[in-house]
This record gives sequence, structure tokens and C-alpha cells, in this order.
Amino acid sequence: MSEERGRLAAYWERRLERLDEIERKRALRLPTWRTRKRRRTLSVLVLTGNLILIIGAATFRSQPSTLFVVCWFGGCVVAGGAYYLLRILTGKMSGGFSLRLDEREREWRHRVTFISYQILVGLMMIAVLYSLIIADTEDGGVRGAMMACALLVTGTTLAGVILGWTLPDDDPEDFDEVSPA
Repeated sequence: MSEERGRLAAYWERRLERLDEIERKRALRLPTWRTRKRRRTLSVLVLTGNLILIIGAATFRSQPSTLFVVCWFGGCVVAGGAYYLLRILTGKMSGGFSLRLDEREREWRHRVTFISYQILVGLMMIAVLYSLIIADTEDGGVRGAMMACALLVTGTTLAGVILGWTLPDDDPEDFDEVSPA
């Protein structure tokens, strides 16, 4: 039993070392973008892409129109690309283990996660109501599923958006410790 625990502990130590290495590499990406202004711009882009995605879901019909295709895929590209960059800029707070965060970062992430969870629950209630309203229309089930998908994507990106909007500028001294090892 203790041998198994030892192997498990060694596995997690290797895993955490690998995550630290990945974080060091990520911390060196986009150094001139690590400002509140850039993060806020990306947060707005993510929300805009999500809104376009929701509009695409609302315009879905049995024969997808050009408007739907442009909105759906355009929203995915805008929101997805901006969210990818935003995750880089928010660093370990948006995707790291809680053990790797200091107390302030852990509290901030928990607060943001709770807020985004509450909003996600509200968005899912909207998806259910939308599905009930359009249930008797042509392709009501598919249209409801498309809206639920768009609202779910929106809800899952909210924690990163809130972090990107609220985090202060990074301290340049934090990057002196990070070397391109």
C-alpha cells in the first residue's frame, strides 16, 4: 500500500514539475501584451465572439443559412482565438492547480469561478426556456441544442474573461525570475 502511494506521489511530483516547466515557457510568451488594456481588449473580443455565436444559434434553421454559417464559425474563431490568448495572459490563475497559486491568487480564482458558475446556471436556464418556447416549431430540438451549446460556450469562457478584465498589470519584476531555461 505504501509503495503504491509512493509511486503515486512520485507521479504527481513529475506532473507538477512538467506543469511548472510549461508555465515558465508560457510566461515568456507575449511579454508586451501583459497589460490590463490588452487583457480587457481580449475580454471584449471573447464576449463579442460569444454574442456572434449566440446570434448564429438564434438564426439556425433546418437548412443552415449563410448568416448562420458566418455567425457560428466566425464567432467560434473570434471567441476561440481571443480566449486562447487571454488564457496565456492570465497565466496560471486560469488553469493551474490551486496548490501552485498563492493565497491571493487562489482567493481571486475561487471568487471568479463562483461568479462565472452562477452566470452559467442562469445561461442554462435561458437555454431551457428558449428550448421550451421553440419546442413546437420546425427543428425546435436542434435549434434548442444549438442555443444551449452557444450559451454553454459563453458560460465556460466567463471565468477567463472576468480574470482578464479585473487583474492588474503584471509586475515586471515577476518576469526577472523567469528564465528561458
